[in-house]
Amino acid sequence: MLNRVVLVGRLTKDPELRYTPSGVAVATFTLAVNRTFTNNQGEREADFLNCVIWRKQAENVANFLKKGSLAGVDGRLQSRSYEDQTGKRVFVTEVVAESVQFLEPKSAGGGGSNNNYNNNNNNSGGYPGNTGNQNPFGSDQNQNQQRNQGRTSFDDDPFANDGKPIDISDDDLPF
Repeated sequence: MLNRVVLVGRLTKDPELRYTPSGVAVATFTLAVNRTFTNNQGEREADFLNCVIWRKQAENVANFLKKGSLAGVDGRLQSRSYEDQTGKRVFVTEVVAESVQFLEPKSAGGGGSNNNYNNNNNNSGGYPGNTGNQNPFGSDQNQNQQRNQGRTSFDDDPFANDGKPIDISDDDLPF
């Protein structure tokens, strides 16, 4: 059997951090993931996917990601059901994240944090993933930009939005 999900998208709102009665941290967030094709009007549509992450990783997500942050999620799909207050059975399918990559530097317009920081790292003190390198993209970025002669990563990235936060109101969400 195989149950694997890999997503790259932007958070539709700030992550919500809670704690179980036994003190275990859990964060929930919704990721807007662009589809690879356009609709009849030539517009790119997005899927809004609910994600859950646990423990220290949940605290890192809540502390370093915000609405509009670009993030990569690696995890699995999980379905569950419960009875709501009216006694009606509610079915939920969500992504249970095993790791979240922060895909923008903290100074980028979408917010976020250090590039490609894997939350499985348990660094203590300071900024997560901080290795002392002031350029989170590494020293090769300038060389790559010179080789690409004016091309930017936005030319190749269908999820790019010129560094501006996604303008999504809660009324636009399907849930």
